[in-house]
Amino acid sequence: MPSTKEKKSKSYQRTLTYLYLQKIKCPKCNRILGGKATQKTNGNVYYYYYCHDCKVSFKETVIDKFFNDFINDLVEYDSVVNQFFLPMIKQKFDEPRENIEKDIKKQNDKLERIRKAFVDGIFTESEYKLEKKRVDDALSNLQAELDELNVCDELKFTPQDILLKRDIDFINKVKLKEEYDKRTKTWKDYTREKKANLIMNYVDDIELEMIGSEIFLKNVNFRESICKTCNQLFADGYLDVNTPTLFGNLIGTLRFSNYLPEEEVGKHIMRLRQYYDVGFEEAIYYVEKRVFYFNYIKDNRAIVRIFPMEDYFKIDPEIKMKEYRYGIIYIRENDKFQMVYVNDAFDYIPDETNTSVTYMKNPVPIKIGVKPVCIERKEEVKDEEQRISN
Repeated sequence: MPSTKEKKSKSYQRTLTYLYLQKIKCPKCNRILGGKATQKTNGNVYYYYYCHDCKVSFKETVIDKFFNDFINDLVEYDSVVNQFFLPMIKQKFDEPRENIEKDIKKQNDKLERIRKAFVDGIFTESEYKLEKKRVDDALSNLQAELDELNVCDELKFTPQDILLKRDIDFINKVKLKEEYDKRTKTWKDYTREKKANLIMNYVDDIELEMIGSEIFLKNVNFRESICKTCNQLFADGYLDVNTPTLFGNLIGTLRFSNYLPEEEVGKHIMRLRQYYDVGFEEAIYYVEKRVFYFNYIKDNRAIVRIFPMEDYFKIDPEIKMKEYRYGIIYIRENDKFQMVYVNDAFDYIPDETNTSVTYMKNPVPIKIGVKPVCIERKEEVKDEEQRISN
C-alpha cells in the first residue's frame, strides 16, 4: 500500500490539461464528451475523449490534426491578433480581470500549502523545488495576463490600425523574414496550457461526425463575440482573408479585403509608405472568368492585398456586371524598410495624423492624395499638377 507521504504527495501533482474538455460533442448523441488520460512509464501522457452511453472513444490526436488545420486557416495567431484584435474583444469576455485575480489567489494558496508540506516533511527538497517552480511559473503567466489586461484598458485601436498592422506584418514577413519568424508566435508555438486557455475562451463547441469507425471534425463553433466582431471587421473592409488563387499553373493564396472608400484607401497607402514604398495600381477583374491580370514578374513584385474599388455587393448584388475594378497594393523586391530602426517595423504603426513620409535620408514630405496613384505614373501626375498650377 502507498504510504501517507505518497498519498499526500499525489494530491499536489499538477492537474492534467485537456485541450478540448467540455467542448467536443459526441458524433452520435451530440452530448459533451468526457475526458480521460493515461501516463506511460516514460512520462508521456495520452489523452482520450469518450461518450459513456454511445461507447465512443478516441485519442485527442485525432482532433488535433483537424483542429490545427482548421484554426490555422481561420485565425492567424500573429502579432496582430495579440496586439490589436484581442484588446478589442477582451472586454467582451465574462469579467476576465476577476477570473485572473481569483486564479492568482488560488496559486498563492497552493504555494502556501506546498511550503507547509515541505516543512511537515511530506515533500523532499527536490519535490518541493519542482512544485514551487510550477506554481511560480503559473503565477508569472497570470500576472503577465493581468498586466496585459491593464494595458488593454488604455489602448484605443481603430479598425484602420488593424488593417494597417496586418499589411505591415505581411510585408515584414517578406522583407524581414528572419526577424518576423523570431518575433511571431503561431498556434504550434503555444504551450498546452495556453492552447487550452484560448480554446476555452474562444470556442463554444466542436462538432464531430462519424463515417464508419472513423472520427472527423465537422465544425468549430466560435463564440458569438468573436464571430460577430470578425465578420463585422471583414464586412467593413478592415479585415482580410486568404483566398485560394491560381498563378498561371501554380496554386497559392492572396489576401483579399472588402471595399473601402477611395479617400480612406489613399490615407492607408500613405501611412504604409512611412515604412515601405509600396506600389498601387488598378486591375480589371473579369467576373465570368474569375481572373485579373497583374505583372508580378516585373521588379519581382509581391502582392500585399487586393480589394474592390467599388462596393459591388451594393451596386451589383446579382453579379450581372462583366468587369470589376480591383485595387492592388504591392511591394517590389528592391524596396526596403525605410525607417532608422528595424524594431519600429514590429513595435509601432505609422501615426494616423502624420501627413508626410520621413525617410532615413533627405526627408521628403509627400502629400496625401484622395485617390491612390499608380507608382509608375508619379511623374505624369507631377507634370499634370504643375500644368494646373500654371
